[in-house]
This record gives sequence, structure tokens and C-alpha cells, in this order.
Amino acid sequence: MSTAIAVLENTAESACSDAEQLGAEITELCSYIYAAEYRLLTLIRQFDNNEYWAGQGLCSCAHWLNIKCGIGMNAAREKVRVAHALEKLPGISEGFSSGKLSYSKVRAITRIADETNEDYLLMIAEHGTAHHVEKLVSKFRTAKRLQDAEIANEQYNKREVTHYYDHDGCLVIKARLPAEQGALIVKALEMAMDVSFVGGGHAGDVTAVDVPLGQTPEQDDEHTPIAARRADALAEIAETYMNNSESSGSTADRYQVIVHVGTVPGPFVGARPARDPYLEDGPGVTAETSRRIACDSSVVAIKEGKNGEPLSIGRRSRTIPPAMRRALRVRDKGCRFPGCTNTRFVDGHHIKHWADDGETSLDNLVMLCRHHHHLVHEGGFACEKSLDGAIIFKDQREQALESSPTMPGIAANDDVQQWMDREFFEADINSETCTAKWQAGERMDWQEAVGSLFC
Repeated sequence: MSTAIAVLENTAESACSDAEQLGAEITELCSYIYAAEYRLLTLIRQFDNNEYWAGQGLCSCAHWLNIKCGIGMNAAREKVRVAHALEKLPGISEGFSSGKLSYSKVRAITRIADETNEDYLLMIAEHGTAHHVEKLVSKFRTAKRLQDAEIANEQYNKREVTHYYDHDGCLVIKARLPAEQGALIVKALEMAMDVSFVGGGHAGDVTAVDVPLGQTPEQDDEHTPIAARRADALAEIAETYMNNSESSGSTADRYQVIVHVGTVPGPFVGARPARDPYLEDGPGVTAETSRRIACDSSVVAIKEGKNGEPLSIGRRSRTIPPAMRRALRVRDKGCRFPGCTNTRFVDGHHIKHWADDGETSLDNLVMLCRHHHHLVHEGGFACEKSLDGAIIFKDQREQALESSPTMPGIAANDDVQQWMDREFFEADINSETCTAKWQAGERMDWQEAVGSLFC
């Protein structure tokens, strides 16, 4: 009996030893991953600051990460946001780079961290678990919103929307809205942006991004293209409303956007602009912009006299008939630009423009989203067709863009642990580096913790 008991004790001790060793390896590896994640975000920030993604015709750094690194769009936007936030948080950056803080903790605290509360949040992050950090951030943001409730009436009384044309011809829209109206606008913009730029393909990869109303994950960087994407979304919302059967109907002609194009003598389709085009009751637009607009829209040819009076109005014609558009959608299934996943708000693009005698046929058409349609017409990119019928896109250097990039891997004879040891040998990382200083079961005084953030 004593022998059997001794065997059981030795087996239990061995299992316990194995568990401790395995647990130590897991926590040490996590610390290496956190340190590597910090380096990754540093490189992402540099890449985004220089807008290197734009040279490949992409909408943002997040889209580049999605295509090149296989990161879901929501997760990619969060990485870009956190990368820029860390630039102004040296203490949190040091804790992250040394493997003491996990990405989950850093992602949460960068939503509210600034120079006034960084030290306090860093202390909470080092001692508490990810649950402690995320719950504290959530409670603080809730308290912050409640504190601002008293100014709701003032916001409502001062609501307004104004617009005017700037000196460079752009329409400038300014709005001041109460919180609930603003939230509705923001949600509509977010929906249009998700539909247009995400295409619904990656929304399930991670939990929805938790940001304050009116804010977006990438707005910390003044050079981010998020504002441009909002502008595109606003235009798409307007177009969707005007195309709605209940709001369009017989009054649709009242809301046409008219572009005046002076031409030299000749048929309308093949005519060339003789003077700069311009919007009716608005500024001028470039000739190439007018060609892009006419690439896939209803066209009314209006012949005007010398003083601008209409002499004759041509018959309206759809450049791409509905049946052909349906066939084009079935064939292309969305934007054909390399790496783009957009399947809605797409235009039919003539590979050889119809103004250059290009045919309106499936062989001469390709679907492009609004962003890439703009790049092909006005951004220096090109869309061509090879002799064998393949559609080729070229960048501003006239180099063909890859259609399916591959991820490079670690060398086959390279062990992951050895690679991390080489990369971070000065980081002084061990199995205790990233573990919380408090026990997971400890309770936090949330009232005192949140109150300290308001001090």
C-alpha cells in the first residue's frame, strides 16, 4: 500500500511539474509575442505616416494590412489606431515593448489614455488583468458620457448645417448636431463605409471596434485617409437616397447634378472638351473628372447657344444598359482592382473610354468601386487588357499590380523560439514578465478607480 501511495505522489508531482513548465513556456512566449507586436505597430505607424500603401492603389493602411498580412479589416483599423496612439504614450510604449503589457491591455487603455492619466493607467495595466483594464475603461467612458448629459439641451438649440464653395472649387459642409442626431449620421457613415470598403467580408474576425461616438479608430493621425473615406460615404448616402423609389419618382429631374461641357464641333460621344467643364451653379471640374462621371451614368446632351440658352435637348441614354450591367455584375462580382473586396457602390468602367470610341460591351467593361474608379481616371493608375483578354492594372510607375500576394514565412530550418531569442535577446523576458501583479480573483473598487481618472 505504501508503495502504491508513493507512486501516486510521484506521478502527481511529475504532472504538477509538467504543468508548471508548460505554463511558464506559454507565458514567456506570450511576452515575446507582445514585444514583437510592439515592433509591428511601430513599423505600421512608419508605413502609414509615409502613406506607402497609396502607391499600390489602396484606400488606407488598414486595407494594405488586410491584403498583405491577412488581417481582418476591423482588426487592421485597430492596429493602425493603436500604433498612432502609442506615439504619444512613452510609458505604455515601454511596457508594451518589454513584453510586460499585452496587446489587449494596450488596445483598451489607448482609447482613453493621454499625458495626464498615462501613469495611472500603466499601473492598473501592470498590476491588473485584461478584465480589470477593459472594465475600467468601459466604466470611465460611461461616466464621462453621463457627465456631459447636462449640455444636451444647449447642443440641441445650437444645431445647424451650413455649406459653401471654397476658393478651390470644393464644397465645404459644416454641421453641428445634438448627440443623438450626430450618432445617427455617424452610424449611417459607418454603414456606408463598411459596405463600400469592407464589403462585409471580415466583420466577423474580431469584436466590433469600441470607440466613442463620432470617433474612429484611425483619427489620431492627421494624415489618415479616414476623412476622405467619410466623404465618399456621404456621397454614397446621398446617391442611395436619390435612387430610392419613394424619394425619386417623377421629381428626380429636379435633383440632377448637371455638368456643362463645351465641345468642339462633332458628335457628342466623340467630342472633346473645348473649355473647362463646370457644375451648374457651382465651380469648374477637370475634363478627366467629367469623363469619369460620364463613364457610367445617364447622359443628357443639351445644345446651348452662345449665351448659354438651351437650343435642343437630346434623348436620355444609359451608357450601360440594365441587362448588360446585370451580366457585368455576375461576371465580376464586385470591384476587379487587385485586393479590393468591395461589392457594392461599384461603377461600370470602359477599359477603352467610350469618348475614345470604346464599345459599350462586356469585353470592354470592368467593375470598379468609386475609389479605384477615381484612381484609374484621375489618380495615375491604368486599366488595360492584354492580348489574351486578361485585365491588367498598372500603378503610377506603369508596373503591373499583383492580384494575389503571398506572405513570406520563416525559414524552414529556423525554430520560432530561436528566432524570438535572436530578435529580443535584450528584452530580459521570462515567464513572469507579462503576468498580472494582482491575482485574477482580486476585486477592484471601481468607484475609486474611475474617480482617480477624473482627478
